[in-house]
Amino acid sequence: MSKPAIQVENLSKAYQIGQIGTGTISHDLERFFVTKVLGKEDPFWKIGETNDRSTKGTSNIVWSLKDINFEISQGDAVGIIGKNGAGKSTLLKLLSRVTSPTTGEIKVKGRIASLLEVGTGFHPELSGRENIYLNGAILGMRKKEITRKLDEIIDFSGVERYIDTPVKRYSSGMYVRLAFAVAAHLESEILIVDEVLAVGDTEFQKKCLGKMGEISKGEGRTVLFVSHNMAAVKSLCDKGILLENGLLTFNGNIDTVIDDYLKKGNNLASKQFNIKNAPQTNSFRLLEVHVLNNKGKITSNHLITNDISIEFKYEVLQDNQLFTHGFNLFNDHNIHILSSHDKDTESLILPVNKGIYLKRVLIPGNFLAEGGYNCSFAIMRYNPFYVEFHEMEVVGFNIIETIGETTVRGNYTGKFPGVVRPLLNWN
Repeated sequence: MSKPAIQVENLSKAYQIGQIGTGTISHDLERFFVTKVLGKEDPFWKIGETNDRSTKGTSNIVWSLKDINFEISQGDAVGIIGKNGAGKSTLLKLLSRVTSPTTGEIKVKGRIASLLEVGTGFHPELSGRENIYLNGAILGMRKKEITRKLDEIIDFSGVERYIDTPVKRYSSGMYVRLAFAVAAHLESEILIVDEVLAVGDTEFQKKCLGKMGEISKGEGRTVLFVSHNMAAVKSLCDKGILLENGLLTFNGNIDTVIDDYLKKGNNLASKQFNIKNAPQTNSFRLLEVHVLNNKGKITSNHLITNDISIEFKYEVLQDNQLFTHGFNLFNDHNIHILSSHDKDTESLILPVNKGIYLKRVLIPGNFLAEGGYNCSFAIMRYNPFYVEFHEMEVVGFNIIETIGETTVRGNYTGKFPGVVRPLLNWN
């Protein structure tokens, strides 16, 4: 059995939003006396609220992380996923000891190399070469060890021409290239990488993912990786941690964690707008959007074999309007799957007067692959062509294959590759 590299027990981190301090000198003195003199828990943390950015809240104390518990073994590649504001970066900062926890304990075995933000750990006035030695020294490495790795780091980074230039003159992409090369090649037992790889170009991202895979599988070092790119997380990681509003909601196999995350992100199968917040132009106003199953019921989850209907209800605000409708479908990796316009299926488009109208588009069964999807709705004009109205991500849904323990497409339980999964005739 692998030995634990990281153990996290009851980890919490609270922040105070708004003005610094409690608002009054008496409260600040009370806080100091209770925590520093009596050694008790800070009374103001008791009024802290979950870090949900979509609600206003009543307290100026928020828990960026709350009661987090997990264990990571040596050699594991762990993907940490969640929406913006879920607490991912805060967790990595705590593990990297950039900041300290409010409560709880972190036990780490080995040295940590982290790449959290562009420029973290670099001195802007020093050259790239000098910063390599500086980072190595921070990790506790001797100069001989760093020198032995120096050529390899410079070659991997691809910034050899500027290696003796102060890094304050680097672009953000050059910064990340060198920073990742340093973090990956210096001999730390644990590598922590935040979303910063998104700054680099596609070629370098692939190069980084390959290097992290080599570090984890080939060298047996532990890798923690935060990204919103689910394909990248899935290709690198075998385990995952899902955070939601500062809470750990799932911890386990990466496929299961990603599926749980995507289903939560695509469960809004119905949306109704009021007049104040409705997407609209001078001529149109979107009222409702629904995802219906083959029985006409609004639902988020649809069997791969069943038809799906997307229903758009809108209001025309002016008479004698000539237009067509458009529908776009994207998967959970933000790949544009298809686009459909009713101009392609209707032989005659007639002017429409004021009123409320309903438009429905049908997606046939046995077409989409398993996974999460979201769609947009558009209204277009012609002669000349322009888009009058386009609302992105109005609703979402999931394609699933199993009911209980039974699969509807045979006895194969794995996922098929590809963005669509139609039933084709084989002779």
